[in-house]
Amino acid sequence: IGQITPKAAFGEIGPQRISLTVNGETRQNALLSDMVWSVAEIIAHLSQFYHLAAGDLIMTGTPAGVGPVVAGDAISGMIDGLTGVTHKLV
Repeated sequence: IGQITPKAAFGEIGPQRISLTVNGETRQNALLSDMVWSVAEIIAHLSQFYHLAAGDLIMTGTPAGVGPVVAGDAISGMIDGLTGVTHKLV
């Protein structure tokens, strides 16, 4: 999970690219607008069943390209307009 960014600083969700690299090789690369349901639709649906509050995290699926990783792999995730995350698997 990366740095929290206020929506006002991020803007509308949709045209941003989401990507993941493993050891510098691109494994996943898509647009947030390619998601089956928009962020607004996901929040509206979940709100019917759960009380959502500031700071809650909603986990969704990821773009095509999911695959295995092994100890020693360097994994970097990025969404345009947000601070990326990097992790070395141990």
